[in-house]
Amino acid sequence: MTRAGSRPGKPWGWYTRLPRVARAAIAGCAGALGALGQAPYDQPLIMLLAFSLAFLMLRRQKHARDAALVGWCFGIGYFSVALIWILQPFQIDPDKHAWMAPFALLFMSTGLALFWGAAFWAARLLSNRTWPLILTWTAAEVLRAYVLTGFPWANPAQALVNGAAGQGLAWVGPHGITLWLMSLAWALSFPAIYRRRHVMRLGQAALLVSVAALFYLRPSAPMAPLTHHWVRLVQPNAEQHLKWHPDHARGFFDRQLALTAAPPETAAAAPDLTIWPETAIPWVHPDAEAALEMISAAAQGKPVALGLLRRQGGGLLNSMVVLDAAGQATQVYDKHHLVPFGEYIPLSSVAERFGLTGMAQVSATGFARGPGAQTLDFGALGRGLPLICYEAVFAHDVNAAPERPDFIIQITNDAWFGRDVGPQQHLAQARMRAIEQGVPLMRAANTGISAMIDPHGRVLASLPMGVSGFLDVQLPAPLEPTLYSRTGDGPLALLLLIGLVGAAIRRAASK
Repeated sequence: MTRAGSRPGKPWGWYTRLPRVARAAIAGCAGALGALGQAPYDQPLIMLLAFSLAFLMLRRQKHARDAALVGWCFGIGYFSVALIWILQPFQIDPDKHAWMAPFALLFMSTGLALFWGAAFWAARLLSNRTWPLILTWTAAEVLRAYVLTGFPWANPAQALVNGAAGQGLAWVGPHGITLWLMSLAWALSFPAIYRRRHVMRLGQAALLVSVAALFYLRPSAPMAPLTHHWVRLVQPNAEQHLKWHPDHARGFFDRQLALTAAPPETAAAAPDLTIWPETAIPWVHPDAEAALEMISAAAQGKPVALGLLRRQGGGLLNSMVVLDAAGQATQVYDKHHLVPFGEYIPLSSVAERFGLTGMAQVSATGFARGPGAQTLDFGALGRGLPLICYEAVFAHDVNAAPERPDFIIQITNDAWFGRDVGPQQHLAQARMRAIEQGVPLMRAANTGISAMIDPHGRVLASLPMGVSGFLDVQLPAPLEPTLYSRTGDGPLALLLLIGLVGAAIRRAASK
């Protein structure tokens, strides 16, 4: 027996009659299509339609275990395509690491897809209808951002950063946008479920047109006013396999010195701050005093922020320091959100027995963690929030700053990620952080993409991948604090909890 207003088996009867493995394969292909919403493909409408198809597939699963399989396979397809860049770090030293590349992609995609499989399983337990998947899928994305230090890369909201819809990040953050996307996908699945298709399809067409406009039209917000301060972003283009090579490391350092000392196009554009990328020098602080003095001299005594490795108390830290006119590191920030299996190995004492070490770490135990988010004082420019590479992935880490910054500085070494998918997705996430906080973000990347991003997430100027050079650009002023910067993820988490508890009570009452 069917519910009032619902259709019997057609037109999805063929799908229901397929063997389980075929349904799983279709789900995987749909998920792979959904990943085309992410950079560099930037087709969020395809992503939305793929998500809508996922709601339709859930509708045809009678049992929670079948729903879990469909959701898991959908997630495997999605993450296998969205995270294809994860193969690149294993090609830096292929003789040592290349064999691990396919296993890394397999384990990462299947592991992250477990969150989505659990969402489909829970949605089917809560109701025979599809609407609970809006809540469970969004909740799965929230958990993915926090559980086991989190990994929210390729969050669905990330696909909307180019369009007007991405400006909603300032109001509700990435998980609020995900909730909205899931609601749209659910609404778009209606015409294939209900009898009055001609009415529903008209509504679907209108919804698609409206959504396409939000996805693809550029933000119409006015440009943020520019301050009178100029920033120089230095991009040395040190390829990862040569970056630490003794025959090349000094050459990359000298290149950055020359880029720092280069005259600006006009006297008015003389930089008030110069930024070098992550791990910009081959010497470990505090044994790098001579190099730091040379950097300060090249900057003619103006402040320089740069990334370096720092030894403290027997541990090694991935840090950013700010140099004064004498080349002294007057302020220090230590990276606190480290990359699992890259900068440290979980259960390192056990992993060491099997010879497993992270690719970016220099000891078996990996890097030490810094104390947490902090802002640094840049004098007349204001207070800046430093982020080192991976830390720009986490919206809640940026919200954890002890005070609201006037701007964000991200230094990174995207040479690990290749020259296409990874760096472009990393840039998209940096743009998200600017929108969420309503502050500009300046980004110095070793091999690119270095950029100045305004408080609306628009790239004002950039240096592309694979080139060396510098970028002199004016610093935009921050906007008023955004709603998301004030509230964080708490209100949405509470809303999801209330919705899920309500759905569970409704399910129990119907039995």
